[in-house]
Amino acid sequence: MPRRAARPLVIIPHPPLPAGAGRLVRELTDVRIALAGSHAETFAAAGGEPFLPAVTRDDTFGSWVADFVQGRRGGVVLVGFGAVPLLRPRDARALVRVARSRERVALTNNRFSSDVCAVGDMRVLRDLPPLTADNGLPRWLEANRGVRVRELGARRRLGIDLDTPLDLALLRDVAALPGSARHGVDHRYWVDRLGLDVPRRAEIRRVLADPTAELLVAGRTSGRTIRWLERHAACRVRAWVEERGMRAASATERPDGGTRPSRPPASILARLLEHEEPEALGAIVAHCADGAVIDTRVLLAARLGRDERAWPSAEDRFASDLLRADRVRDPWLAALTRSAAAAEVPILLGAHTLVGPGLPLLAPSADRPRWARGHPVAR
Repeated sequence: MPRRAARPLVIIPHPPLPAGAGRLVRELTDVRIALAGSHAETFAAAGGEPFLPAVTRDDTFGSWVADFVQGRRGGVVLVGFGAVPLLRPRDARALVRVARSRERVALTNNRFSSDVCAVGDMRVLRDLPPLTADNGLPRWLEANRGVRVRELGARRRLGIDLDTPLDLALLRDVAALPGSARHGVDHRYWVDRLGLDVPRRAEIRRVLADPTAELLVAGRTSGRTIRWLERHAACRVRAWVEERGMRAASATERPDGGTRPSRPPASILARLLEHEEPEALGAIVAHCADGAVIDTRVLLAARLGRDERAWPSAEDRFASDLLRADRVRDPWLAALTRSAAAAEVPILLGAHTLVGPGLPLLAPSADRPRWARGHPVAR
């Protein structure tokens, strides 16, 4: 009888809770841990062997993975902490098939900004440079190890991550995944328990439905999101597309292995705020549009650099996304948040999901993609 192939590892690492973490950070960490448990169950049913290791604060993604795979064979699936909450069983089965192949192939949700990636032969990861995150992994494998990289089909659905409590609030009306309630990953339950809401959602929705209005989308949005707006939003759209791939753009993550430093982040809106101060955000947006969704991480990177350790704390960023200016300690970000909350036109602040794959979740249910309409999720 032929020997049955070993179940490929499915690694879902989780970082430590930062010392002195505030309430929003702790709550989001609880949700992400519950999501990791749900993913572990889904991948186990798909034929994988889940492994949920704790990583230290000093580890980079690249250095941790390179150390882990030394002396190991077979394939592996790498899943980011808080990533792909809308992963379906069929997605897990496709990833496990690639990890079981033992070939120099990879399957990811997005080759330019990966959140989940299956690798058929983990030996190609042994000399991985110290990538700060998993986003640049597929391109590095393709350029430096000759790995054939393919993408899963549902790029928008699998592009949503839980990077901030606002992302969870955006998912309020999306059906939970089959079986996920056992691990507490019922989005409605968590949103209600934590008292989360998308601020000014109704006003943004009215802008989307008004053919005489204009919506500003600023930050790491994409052509795919803009095309969705052109098809489904009645309003006109003004898009400032900036710093796509920002998290995968450090010198060590250049796909060709080069060492030329990457250009520092830059932003039109950040440049305007340099001259006008953060309190002017509302007036700047009102001059250009009737509402806006803004990726503040691009503003922070342009102002303080790409290294998030120089930014306001995660607690401050999360509170700003919810327009809770009184909870933001950093003076600059607090002023920006107050301006957005008090603006005469609706302004939403957030991260990549808000201006990218999560933006359709602001529309009425009938205008959303099928996966986002609140009906039971297909397997």
